[in-house]
Amino acid sequence: EKLKINDSKKMTDTKIRSCAPILIKKLKFESLTISNEEYNHYTSLGYNSNKIKAILHNKVLYKLSHNEEIKYQKIIVDQFCFPKLFYSYIKDSQNITKNITFTTKAESKNLSVAAASVISRYVLLLENDKLSKQLNIDIPKGASNKVDEVGKELVKKYGKDILNKIAKVSF
Repeated sequence: EKLKINDSKKMTDTKIRSCAPILIKKLKFESLTISNEEYNHYTSLGYNSNKIKAILHNKVLYKLSHNEEIKYQKIIVDQFCFPKLFYSYIKDSQNITKNITFTTKAESKNLSVAAASVISRYVLLLENDKLSKQLNIDIPKGASNKVDEVGKELVKKYGKDILNKIAKVSF
């Protein structure tokens, strides 16, 4: 509460970069990332972004809920799809997390969900920093003219296959 954590989408990258390291020191968490290349592979197999997100959420939630050091009252997830659809997305998973409370706008309603979103956004920013450093260019996030310009510059320098490594090409 002292850090004024809320919905990470409403926080600046600067604020996230200052708050997340504090949260990481104080909270037990799990982080699971996939590269853009892996994401593009899954979408080429017909997975949509919600299915990918459901699979990753399930893996992290299962690991956290089976960590004996963590005492929790309930599992709350920011609802990005209907619960029935979430469970259909993970039906082939080896381990399935049950008893999830799905809440719309959970980041604005629950401090633990907000903290998790801030840590997740921070991990994304660090991954983007790493990629920018490797390619020696600031890779902007999202969709904009600036993103298009950087994409064109990288294609000229590395060829069009670079886009599969640095971007979600299904968008």
